Amino acid sequence: MERRAALFLVLALVKISCCCLDPPAAYRFTGAVCRLTYPAAVVLNEKTTEVIQAAFQHAKYPSVQGERSIGFGTVKYGFHDLEIHNLSIGKSQFELKENVGIGIAISNVYAVFKGTINYGYGSWLLSLNQSVDFEVESQIDLVINPKLYCGKGKVAADTSDCYLTFHKLKLLLQGDREPGWMKKMFTDIVTFTVKLVVKSQICKEINSVANILADFIQEQAEQFLSDGGIGVDISVTSSPVIKSNYIESYHKGLVTFSNETSDLSNSVFHPSQLSESRMLYFWFSDGLLDPLLGAVHNDGRFVRSISATELTDLFQTELSTARPELLSKWLSSEGPVLKARSVSVPHLWTTTQGTSVRAVAGVQLLLNGQEMPVLYFETDVTVVVNASYAEKKLILKATAERISITKVSSSEGAIEMEDSLRAYLQEAVEKMGIPKVLSYLEVELTSLMDEQGLNLFDIFNPEVVPQDGYVMVQLDFGFPQHLLVEFLKRTLD
Repeated sequence: MERRAALFLVLALVKISCCCLDPPAAYRFTGAVCRLTYPAAVVLNEKTTEVIQAAFQHAKYPSVQGERSIGFGTVKYGFHDLEIHNLSIGKSQFELKENVGIGIAISNVYAVFKGTINYGYGSWLLSLNQSVDFEVESQIDLVINPKLYCGKGKVAADTSDCYLTFHKLKLLLQGDREPGWMKKMFTDIVTFTVKLVVKSQICKEINSVANILADFIQEQAEQFLSDGGIGVDISVTSSPVIKSNYIESYHKGLVTFSNETSDLSNSVFHPSQLSESRMLYFWFSDGLLDPLLGAVHNDGRFVRSISATELTDLFQTELSTARPELLSKWLSSEGPVLKARSVSVPHLWTTTQGTSVRAVAGVQLLLNGQEMPVLYFETDVTVVVNASYAEKKLILKATAERISITKVSSSEGAIEMEDSLRAYLQEAVEKMGIPKVLSYLEVELTSLMDEQGLNLFDIFNPEVVPQDGYVMVQLDFGFPQHLLVEFLKRTLD
């Protein structure tokens, strides 16, 4: 009994701490994975200069006061209201350092800092105090070596390894480029202080911006996977892994709905399942997709009504089985409406053939607004679905593996020719029902993805690759300027 209690305690502790495990230990708790390869990092690096500009412009430079003894007197100084002007950045280079971090080198950053300075010189012979406007011309190279880690369930960045090299730092008082001996002496004294202030604040702001960016990207991803009352927890299960050719992050992928959270502790993930030939890879476990499908069902979303011309067109489909006369009579009556809904929680599993879905659907045929259906039947269906994405639209193709009409009833009593009706309905489900459901899903899911901004990305040759127990999405992309603009606005607010 004591051993069993100890085992439960160990398992509980593992679940509590599984958000920050070592990568191999985290694999079994991982429902979603993102791998960003070196070519993708090249695209993102093109946007680095704009992020660094935001860091420079957003930095708050503190007022500084000090004094220094020189000869027979003391120089006192203080400057405040420091602002940045005329910022320009040369180029950015980066390197993925395996098991270490990311190396970023920003060269030829030119900036002019402006503000007000108070300075004075006091001795037994001379006393001088003055307040003047000043400018600091600077030309800087910036080297940052960010390290990624697991912080409070999210990917966080540590950019404390940050260096600024000043190729030029010149303090000008009231624009005086030929200062007298007093101003020259003063500028030489405070130049070192200015370097320390600029370096401290820029590196601090870069660390802040890096973490804001990390949070922003993860919030966008979580928002993309969530809708209404259905959410997906994509907290990280481990610190990101950095290789020379890619960066990879591991996420829980737990579905939340109606105060309940799914459980995942048997994921089949292994890094060998992903390659490095495409820019971006997303890996989704069946342990994420199946509960997500169940949450959609429990939210009452698998319901559809078909009437009028749409219903007439649907039953124009040619079938090999003859339509029973009674059904034809009902369909030709005034105001027929067909209502279909998911009766029980559907289930999903993936193999190399595609994603199999088993669902039980209930179908009602109502006439002229009647509450009681003239026909009700249930069908147990298993289909294998393959998905693709082209021209900013989701495309679904399905093959029926199993169709069974499990229940048939009518408000008009016993149904004549029930066997022939079952045969007709079974073929109708395969050739009319399944394609119709897929057409609805294609439109609805495409619309949902567009609402989350997917259509604003430049996506090239996306592939959805089903495997045993998971689905892999691989693609190339162009980073959308709108997303960067939105992030920078948020950063500068």
